[in-house]
Amino acid sequence: MSALRFPNLPPSEPQGCDLLAEERAKTTFSVHELSTFLYGDAFLERQARLLALIEKEPAFDKSKRHFSGRSELFAAALRKDHTLIKLAQQQKWTPEDFGHAEQLIEEPGPFGLHRVMFMPTLVSQCTEEQVEKFLKPALRYEIIGCYAQTELGHGSNVQGIETTATYIPETDEFEIHTPYLTASKWWIGGLGKTANHAAVMARLITAGKDYGPHAFVVPIRSMEDHTLLPGVMAGDIGPKLGYNATDNGCMWFDHYRVPRISMLAKHSSIKPGSGEYIKPPNAKLSYGTMVFVRAGLIGTARRHTAKAVTIATRYSAIRRQFVDKDSPKKLSKQQQQMVVETPVLDYTTQQYRLFPIIAAVYALSLTSSEMVRLYYLNVKNMASGDFSLLADLHASSSGLKSLTTTMAAANIEECRRACGGHGYSNFSGLPTILRDYAPNVTWEGDNYILTQQTGRDLFKSFRDLVSKRAAGKMNTDRNTNPTLAYLNTYLDNPNLKCLATMVSDFYNPELQLAAFGHRSASIIVRIVHALDVQKRSWNSMLVDVYNASVAHCQFILVRNFILGIRGQLPQPDGDVDPASALSPASKEALKDLSDLFALHTIHKEPGQFLMSGYLDSQQVLLLGEAVLELMEKKIRPNAVGFVDAFAFPDYILNSAIGAFDGRVYERYVEMATREPLNQKEVVEGYEQYVRPFTNPKGLKGHTMQARL
Repeated sequence: MSALRFPNLPPSEPQGCDLLAEERAKTTFSVHELSTFLYGDAFLERQARLLALIEKEPAFDKSKRHFSGRSELFAAALRKDHTLIKLAQQQKWTPEDFGHAEQLIEEPGPFGLHRVMFMPTLVSQCTEEQVEKFLKPALRYEIIGCYAQTELGHGSNVQGIETTATYIPETDEFEIHTPYLTASKWWIGGLGKTANHAAVMARLITAGKDYGPHAFVVPIRSMEDHTLLPGVMAGDIGPKLGYNATDNGCMWFDHYRVPRISMLAKHSSIKPGSGEYIKPPNAKLSYGTMVFVRAGLIGTARRHTAKAVTIATRYSAIRRQFVDKDSPKKLSKQQQQMVVETPVLDYTTQQYRLFPIIAAVYALSLTSSEMVRLYYLNVKNMASGDFSLLADLHASSSGLKSLTTTMAAANIEECRRACGGHGYSNFSGLPTILRDYAPNVTWEGDNYILTQQTGRDLFKSFRDLVSKRAAGKMNTDRNTNPTLAYLNTYLDNPNLKCLATMVSDFYNPELQLAAFGHRSASIIVRIVHALDVQKRSWNSMLVDVYNASVAHCQFILVRNFILGIRGQLPQPDGDVDPASALSPASKEALKDLSDLFALHTIHKEPGQFLMSGYLDSQQVLLLGEAVLELMEKKIRPNAVGFVDAFAFPDYILNSAIGAFDGRVYERYVEMATREPLNQKEVVEGYEQYVRPFTNPKGLKGHTMQARL
C-alpha cells in the first residue's frame, strides 16, 4: 500500500517569507552587529565553518529524531558521539571547536557527562600522578567516565550521601561500599551502559573517623569487554521526561576495593599506612567543579531560551488570527472578508509574553560571560593562594543557577504556549527544547535549596558590614562590591523614595538599579532582624530566604545588562569590550531591551518593591505604562531583528514554524509526510482491530448496530 500523499498547494497570501522580509526591513540596527556583540566574530566564523561539516555528516542528521523510540535514540546518540570524536581528531579541533559543534548538534548523548563533569573534576582535583593515570587517558577517550554523586536517597544534600570509602591501611586501599538501598548511585548520566570509570563521591572514613564526601576515580567496567567488574552492579534507570538518548544509570558497590591513588588528592589526601587525613587549605576547594558547571548553566539557560523565543517570535510574525475589532466596523461584510487578519505579534498580550523573554536572553548572555570571567579569575587567584573570591562566587553561582534555570524553563514553556496548537507539535521544535531543558532546574542543586547558600552569604555580608560600620571602619569594598554598595546605600537612607513622576522617568538606569538594590537590601535587613533579634528558626524563614536570593540575583542580572551595554563590565585580560564596537543605533536598541527587562521584572511582581518603600502604587501604574510604551514603539519594530541576532541556523532549531525563511506551513506538511504511520495508506492492525466493527461481514454473531 502506498504512502499518504499530501496536497501540493501553496499557503494563502501573504506568504511567510514575505512577512519576515517586511519585519526585517523595519529593523533599526545591524543584526550582524548585535550578533557580534553577543558572541564575537570568532564565534560566528567558527559556527559557519563547523556547520559546513556537520550538515553533511549522516550521523548528525536530525530528520528522524521526532519519530525515534528510546532504543533508536540511544543507538543514534552513540553513533553521533563516536563520529563527533573522530571528526574532532581528524580536523584537529580546539576545545572551543568541539564545544561549539556539540551545541550545533544539540543532542544529549552518553558521552556528555564525561566531558562536562568527569573531566572537569579530574582537571580541578588531580595530582600530577593522577593526571597521568586518569586525565590523559580520559582526554583520549580510553577512559570514559561519569560523575556519580547523586544517590537514590540524597541529591542536593551532598553532605548526606551514604556511599562509603573506608581506608584499609594493611593493603593501602579504599573499600567502596553501598550500605543501604538509599545509598545507590542514581540518575548518573552515562553510567547506565557507556562509562567504564566513575568519579564517585563517597564518605571518606579513615582511622574510624568520617571526613565526609570526597571524590574517588573508580573503574566499573572491564576495559576488555565492557562487562561490570566484580563488586560493581550498574544499569540504566529507564525512560525519562527528556534526555532519553542518554543512559542515566544506577550503581551499587559490594565492598569494592580500589588503590589509594583512586582518591583525588590535589587538595586533601591520606598518608599511606597510617591513614592520617591531610585536610585541604580551604574547605570550599571542592566547590570548583560545581561553580564551573553552574556558571555554564547560565549560558545553557540563555541558549535554550533564545532558541525557543526565536521560534515563537518568527512564527508570531507570520501567524495571523482575527481582524482588529476596532478597524473593520465601517466595512461591509464583503470588505471585511478581504481584510488580512492581524499578525499575532501585533497583539499586546503576545508582546507581553514574548518581548520580555527576548530581553531576558540578552541579560542572561551578559551575566553568563561575567560569571565565566569570574570563574577563571578565581582559578588564577587560587593558584597563588588567594581564596578571597571563592565563597562569594560559590554563593552567586548558586543563586544565579536557581534563578536563571527557573526563568528559562518557564520562558520556554511560555514560548510553546504562545504558538498555540502548533507549539504542541514536536515539529515546532519547542517540545524537544522543553523536555531536554527541564532537568536543568534540578541537577547541580535543587533550585530552592541552592538559594539558602546565597542567602547565608548575603546575611553574613550584612552582619559583617554592620559590625564594621559600628566600629567606624571604612569599607574599602564599597565601590567594587555591588552587594556592599547597595547595602551601604540602604543603611545610609533606609527610607529612600523613588522620585519618578512620569513614564519617561523609568527609562533611567540609575533609578532601575536603585529600585532593585533597595528592594534586595530591605529583604536582607528584615530577614537578619527576624533571625538575630526575633530568634526565628531558619526553617520558618526559608520562603523569605528564597526571595532574598531571587532579589539579589535579579539585581545582578539588571546591573550586568546596564553595565554590559555601556562597556563598563570588566573583560578578561587582553579582550576588547564588545560594547566598544556598537553603533549608536545598536546601543539604543539594547538600551530598550535593558529597560524592558528591568521594568517588566518589577511590573510582573511589584509587591516587594512596594514593601521596600521605594515605589508607591501610582508609580507602579506609571511603570506599567512604560512597559507597554517600550513594547509597542521600541521593541515591536525590532522584534524579528533581535531574535535573528541570536544567529541560530535552521539546523539547530530543527523547527517547521521557526525557520529563517518563514516557510512555516510548507515545512510543517513536509515533516508530516515523514511520519512512519503515514508510510502505508492502511495502518497495521486495521484488519484485526478495526474492520470487525466497521465491516459487518467480518463480525461474528450480532452487530453492534443490531444490538442498539
